[in-house]
Amino acid sequence: MIVSTPDLDGATGHVADMYDSDRKGDGFVFAYTRAMAVNPEAHQAFERLVRAIVPSIGLRTYELATLGAARAMGSEHCLLAHGRRSLRAGLFDEDQLASLARDGVEADLDERDRAVVAYAEKLSTDAASMTDADSGRLREVGFTDREIVDITLAAAARNFFSRALLALAVPVDDVPGLTPALVAALRAPGDAARGSLG
Repeated sequence: MIVSTPDLDGATGHVADMYDSDRKGDGFVFAYTRAMAVNPEAHQAFERLVRAIVPSIGLRTYELATLGAARAMGSEHCLLAHGRRSLRAGLFDEDQLASLARDGVEADLDERDRAVVAYAEKLSTDAASMTDADSGRLREVGFTDREIVDITLAAAARNFFSRALLALAVPVDDVPGLTPALVAALRAPGDAARGSLG
């Protein structure tokens, strides 16, 4: 990453809040936090967007859309961070997370969950080809109009964040609290994506 980021010492305002949150949670500041701290107003706007999305769909569906999108893009930053967040929140166990990272829409999830993952993956890889049939599949498994829009926004928001980190070549930090086996599963989509680009 070639951009200069705000110093860890002497940070103020929202940048200080960003850094303090990482330090309190993990004892260090993640590289992706430092990258986003270059424009703290944009980071605040992103946080407000997420807070506007989650209430209608719930945290589990938000994380499914997030993980599905991150997997499709090969975003190790977001797979690791949201894998751990989902695990800590009790949304999925390690086997389910590994299956989601490895198998995507074929993961060991119920029909409703798989529909969210499939939608997020397609939005992240071929949004231009999407039709009413794609959002219609979400309706078929029981999502309301508001929920369909918010699932779309959740996946699109992850594209914004993940693609920014990938474009800036932000280093991927080790995320504490994950077993080596789960880390390997969560990082595998990123390995595959880099291989396809080479």
